[in-house]
Amino acid sequence: MRVEVQEAPFDVGAVTSEFTTSAKGAGAIVTFTGVVREADTGAMTMMEIEHYPGMTQKALEQIATQAMDRWSLADALVIHRYGRLSPGDQIMMVATASRHRKDAFEAAEFLMDYLKSRAPFWKKEILDDGSVEWVAAKDDDENALKRW
Repeated sequence: MRVEVQEAPFDVGAVTSEFTTSAKGAGAIVTFTGVVREADTGAMTMMEIEHYPGMTQKALEQIATQAMDRWSLADALVIHRYGRLSPGDQIMMVATASRHRKDAFEAAEFLMDYLKSRAPFWKKEILDDGSVEWVAAKDDDENALKRW
């Protein structure tokens, strides 16, 4: 299991290849990469993500451990970026490996739902006109957690 909270970009292909190679005994690998999208208004210059390093790392490790314990995973990976990101930049990646696809898919969805709603990151959108809008939790994201 690996959890990385980093400012630097990552190479999805290289990370996926490394993860796949290291996931011994897995018959299924599921990956998901989140990308910064335009603001709902379509006028976003960048997104800034803030966090408290020790708290964030610990929280993400705890949820990844829960996924490892709850599903029969050979391995799990969570990468989440912070700092200033532009639309189109990769913001996060989840990868899960298991003997069978159901566990890999469910664990990946669980991790993604957690990252979207509960991970201790604070996001603000910096709009083209220079104004700043904090990103609020969405009801759909909160409701997605209820299935777990």
